[in-house]
Amino acid sequence: MQEYTSPSERLKALTDQLEQGVSDIFQSGQYAAYLTAMSKFHHYSFGNTMLIFMQCPNATNVAGYHDWRRNFGRQVKRGERGITILAPCPYRRKEEVEETALDGSPATSVQWVQRMGFRTVTVFDVSQTEGKPLPEFVKKLTGDVAQYESMVATLRSISPYPISMESFPGGAYGCCNFAEQRIFVQPDMSQAQTIKTMIHEVSHAKLHAPIEDGDGETPPQRKRRFVREMEAESVAYVVCQHFGIDTADYSFGYVAGWSHGKDLSQLKASLELIRNTAAELIDGIDPPKELPPPTQKKQRTKRRNAYERS
Repeated sequence: MQEYTSPSERLKALTDQLEQGVSDIFQSGQYAAYLTAMSKFHHYSFGNTMLIFMQCPNATNVAGYHDWRRNFGRQVKRGERGITILAPCPYRRKEEVEETALDGSPATSVQWVQRMGFRTVTVFDVSQTEGKPLPEFVKKLTGDVAQYESMVATLRSISPYPISMESFPGGAYGCCNFAEQRIFVQPDMSQAQTIKTMIHEVSHAKLHAPIEDGDGETPPQRKRRFVREMEAESVAYVVCQHFGIDTADYSFGYVAGWSHGKDLSQLKASLELIRNTAAELIDGIDPPKELPPPTQKKQRTKRRNAYERS
């Protein structure tokens, strides 16, 4: 990455790169690769996931230089170039705030106001480090009955609609029926196909349920069908990829023509929905472990490493 004379120039260059990358990723046919990266970094923001992918497409696990050494017993290899991402940097400043005086007249006062800025920080992928072996980061679905049944039960519990394993007309593997507020999944499919189909239909229920307009009438879907299918299948791909289920051959037919005729704002809107929904389902299936409260000595380290969850 080019050297810049000031932090503000570096920050602007990074955000410009991010915006361009959102457009380039579809024009170059790398959508599938981006979804794979999203599955590995589902706790990162949309912007930082994109920045990691753009700078190191094969990244699997990233952390700061000192975190690799302290927390994992690994050292960044000599000569490795880091991955630049954005870290939130909250700050307070005095601003004039409009108020209403006791007599009802407008007034202003100077108050401390919390604002959020960003700064650039550097992380490194595990492939850029050496040292102690890492524990398995990505849990893989082995296909055994106990694990499969547990995943099905969890998806049932987090689904907005009841899920019924029963045959229904047509050639689809699953159906999200908004009128009946039920999800149907064809029985007697492979475990991988059943899980993928359930996630796809639960994504529809979370993302695409019609919104009542207040007079008892349900308006039609506001998104075109291929957009809804693209979003649901992309979520299913991300979640399945996270748990080691390869659905690439099945999933990518849904998203092949996504870039045609879409402007940048539409691309960003769907990617954010996909990322947020996939992260919600991943955490629902495998909730993050609760960490003990930090001690007084660890408070400073916690603030310094806050960007790892930005």
